[in-house]
Order: sequence, then structure tokens, then C-alpha cells
Amino acid sequence: MRWSGQQLAATADGSLPGLGLAQVAPIPGHLRTVRPPEFAGITFHEVVAKSALNRVPEASPMPFRWTVNPYRGCSHACVYCFARGSHRYLDLDAGRDFDSQIIVKVNVAEVLRRDLAKPSWEPEHVALGTNTDPYQRAEGRYRLMPGIIRALTDGRTPFSMLTKGTLLRRDLPLLAEANERVRVHLSMSIAIGDPTLQQLIEPGTPSTAARLATVAAAREAGLDCDVFVMPILPFLTDSTSQLRGLFGQIRDTGAQSVVYGALHLREHVKPWFFAWLEREYPELVPRYRALYPGRTSQADRAYRAELADRVRPLLREYRLDRTSDRSRGLAHPDHAAPSPQATPPLF
Repeated sequence: MRWSGQQLAATADGSLPGLGLAQVAPIPGHLRTVRPPEFAGITFHEVVAKSALNRVPEASPMPFRWTVNPYRGCSHACVYCFARGSHRYLDLDAGRDFDSQIIVKVNVAEVLRRDLAKPSWEPEHVALGTNTDPYQRAEGRYRLMPGIIRALTDGRTPFSMLTKGTLLRRDLPLLAEANERVRVHLSMSIAIGDPTLQQLIEPGTPSTAARLATVAAAREAGLDCDVFVMPILPFLTDSTSQLRGLFGQIRDTGAQSVVYGALHLREHVKPWFFAWLEREYPELVPRYRALYPGRTSQADRAYRAELADRVRPLLREYRLDRTSDRSRGLAHPDHAAPSPQATPPLF
């Protein structure tokens, strides 16, 4: 979403990283830019939002029509993140700016409550975490999610949430209370089992162990929770032994199901990812270029079919497929989703 054709305003030092001074103009809604010392290397641009609900185009394959995104940009710094391209709409780049220039909609809960109170609103499922993570580190400073959860609950609006953030545990009591009034579903993204590799690829995220513990805590709180093993990275995280080990850990948390998908490289993510690959795993570059030739965003069809042939039996073995007894609760219309092989990329 473009900010109504406007650009971020300069503050204090007269410019923002990623923006040329000549192109910068003050805009309504931009409150201030802050660089807190406890968030080294990260800049927060606080803005006043005019609306909180975002309508998903009818042509989209996503199983919901409305989203809420309290933040733009993400300090998780995942090298593969599909949302990187969205920062270009703010005249910021899809690389380091996406990781370090975070847009904060400081009034999002208030505006959401107003949106949900409109006579035209008929409560439909609302999804959070579909662009950038609502429980990234910024949430520890701004605490926007409790207000969002209360607004959705009071508005009798069912919602789901996808996150890598273990700060979710702070709000589990509030989410459990909300779940008594509206349908609430949680999903945790856990794509990499190896701790060293996980921190190399997702340097700003909580550890895999901490995320697994958060899934267990959510289930203990009585909340529906599944795990997105996305993206599976060819030649890095896709071996049967790696997947078996990760699925076993996920099963032990009590998670209801796993949704999986191979790495998806959108046009504006691919250069950033390949630059990282050339630094860290140069020997894999030719194999990746063969899997993702030219402007292709999806892995080669044959690779995806072979991956599915290995993953599906493991999901059945660990009772993590969506058709198992323990995951039938996900069949509620509010949480309907495409089949795993057809699931659109969320990261």
C-alpha cells in the first residue's frame, strides 16, 4: 500500500536512510522518527494511520479477505522474506532498509476499533502477520497487539495470527479470553531446526527452541495453534532427516498440524537472497539458479513434486497433516486454507 502517493518525512538530521533528501517531503500522519539505543541499528518511523483494515483483492488465493498490519518492515531480517518488496512502496529498499527502517502505526488499535464499529462492517475473518510480523521486536516497545486483540474481540470479529515472535506468550491470557467470545487461531512459523543455520538465515528471530516452547504454551492455554514449516530451503533444510527431526519436535509441542512449502522468491526478494547465498553458500548458487531461472519465483515443478512425495508421508506419520484427528478443528470455515502444496507464500 502506498502512503497515498506520499513519502516519509525527514526529521532531526534532515534525511532518512534509503531516501534522497531532494525527494523527501513532509507528509500528514508522520509523527516522529526515533532510534532507541536498546534497538541498535533500527529506526522507527511512527505514523498515524487513517485505517487499519486492509482488503485483500478478490483474485487473491488467500483464504481471508481482511488483514491488519501494525508494522511495515521487520527486524527479523529473514533473508528470504517475501514481504521485502513492499518496502519499495515507501521509497525504501527491499534489503537493509526492510530490516532496519520500521514503520509503526501507533494508533492502529484505536482506528481498528472505529473501523469495526461502522454499520457496514459485517464481522469477517481478519488475519494478522500476513505481511510483516506483529510480534517482531518493535512490539516489545509499542505494545500495539493487546489493543488490536481487544478491538477484534469487542467487535465480535474472528481472527488468526501468524508469527515467529515469542512475545506472543505475553498475550496468551488475553488471547485465551478472546477465544471464549470469537474464533481465534494461531500459527507459528518454524522453518529451520538447526540452531546455527537458523540464526544465519533469520538473524533477528527468536530461536527455534523458543518458538517451539511458545507453541506448547499456546496449546496449554487452550488455543488452536499450527506450525508453518515455510519456506523449506532447497539443499539447506530439505533433507528427509532434517524434516523428520523438525516434525518430531513440532509434534511434541502439541501443535495441531503443519503447513509446508518450498522457498518462493519474488522478483524483488531474489537479488537479496542470491547475494546472501553467494556470500554464505557459493557452491549452491548454480543449483539455485537452475531451480529458479530468470524471473521465476517458484522452485522447479519437479523439485516441488519430489519434496511433496517426501513430506506428505512424514506429516501422516507424525499426525501433523490437516486431515488427522488432532487437526480437524482447523476445518472451521474461518480457518479454511488451501492444501499445503497450493498454499501461497507467507514469508
